[in-house]
Amino acid sequence: MTVSSFWDDPERARGVIDESNRLKRWVDPWTKLHKRAEDATELAGLLELEPDESMSAELALEAEGIEKGLDALELQTMLQGEDDHRDAILTIHPGAGGTESQDWAEMLERMYTRWAERRGATVHMLDRQPGEEAGIKSVALEITGDHIYGYLKAEKGVHRLVRISPFDAQSRRHTSFASVFVYPLVDDEIEIEIDEGDLRIDTYRASGAVGQHVNKSDSAIRITHLPTNIVVQCQNERSQHKNRATAMKMLKAALYQRAQDEKEKEREALEATKTEIGWGNQIRSYVFHPYTMVNDHRTEMKVSDVHAVMDGKLDEFIEAFLKAHGGAATHG
Repeated sequence: MTVSSFWDDPERARGVIDESNRLKRWVDPWTKLHKRAEDATELAGLLELEPDESMSAELALEAEGIEKGLDALELQTMLQGEDDHRDAILTIHPGAGGTESQDWAEMLERMYTRWAERRGATVHMLDRQPGEEAGIKSVALEITGDHIYGYLKAEKGVHRLVRISPFDAQSRRHTSFASVFVYPLVDDEIEIEIDEGDLRIDTYRASGAVGQHVNKSDSAIRITHLPTNIVVQCQNERSQHKNRATAMKMLKAALYQRAQDEKEKEREALEATKTEIGWGNQIRSYVFHPYTMVNDHRTEMKVSDVHAVMDGKLDEFIEAFLKAHGGAATHG
């Protein structure tokens, strides 16, 4: 980078700088931790020769700090999949159960939005279909930030809610389900070939809550990819052109994820876990009654403060999943 001709090829130069920064994100934390560990070891040796209560307490705090640093570095090793650095598209669909499940889907939407805000990530709504009485029929969110897909891939699957229903006049306990899907956001570096002849594009009038029309033109777009039967839709923008562009972005992400999933099936290491992301195999249960508990069935991580989790405190579950599944999780 110090050579005078370095910037003769700007594109290559930027690539070298990006690679250098990527390596520094690994080397710098390790170097600092290694130095701290050496210093702590030296201090421990001195304390054996000449005990000192205050210095011993300082050493204990430093050891705790080093352990936390190692935990963070270990988590970083779990985010080395080819797509982990990407942004993500997260979609939520309620299961059977009408208003109950639709309300649960909306609760999950808020949970992931709050989680993203806690991380300093940005959330952009791509499409949202409100329920008739409450909740949502579906939502698609674009979430951008550092290694967002790498973290959110831990959330793919079915989420189960147990609570006293606010919609039941007899206050009975209900169980609801909603599915969460996460796709890496495809950028211009990856070419996804889509044959226009494979698409069925429908336009319809966008509508708001309680059937109110957002506008009087058929600006909403629904695209069906006929070979795979993948359906995406967008009505968030007033312009049909913008809705189409957003829907195509969602379709590319879905097709890319489908291709990645097909690769996964060839990897023997993932065969044992592939059912975990299937409908009917819940990954996590959120219990509000008769006790409060969030239980991740893959890692057995349990948290009693369900309200904090619903407010976006998900990192414990995500980190436990990434550490438990290691290399299998990194392939996205």
